[in-house]
Amino acid sequence: MSLPIGVVKELIENKVAFLERMKLQAQELRPGYVKLFAPLSGNENHIGGVYAGALFTLAEIPGGALFYTSFDETKFYPVVKEMLITFLRPARTDVSIEISLSEEEINRITAEAEEKGKADFVLEGQIKDATDRIVARSRGVYQIRSIEGALFEMK
Repeated sequence: MSLPIGVVKELIENKVAFLERMKLQAQELRPGYVKLFAPLSGNENHIGGVYAGALFTLAEIPGGALFYTSFDETKFYPVVKEMLITFLRPARTDVSIEISLSEEEINRITAEAEEKGKADFVLEGQIKDATDRIVARSRGVYQIRSIEGALFEMK
């Protein structure tokens, strides 16, 4: 059972102070698919482009968004294990990223996590500017883990 889309949107846009200050927006959320947006305004670096940390954040957050739209948060929780970002050119406009997982991959990850208590998956993305030019590429290794036996309390 995944969270309702409205709840996931609220989590992404308003529950993490950094993301709220960044004005990150969930433009589209559904099981297996997320599209996130970050404005240039408020995220500028010293040369007038989007700050590298904002681009990194935009690349990393889809893993959590996909988790909450695609997996059962009453059984599992997500972690990011590894994140690589390659900056290709300055982003001088608003930026966005689209990330997806197939239904088959969601089922594979779920089955493995149910059997082994955890499962890894890889998400690759392209951050694009307002003209649809790729400004950065990302590759994240994420993991869902069973809540059962977790060392912390889930709320």
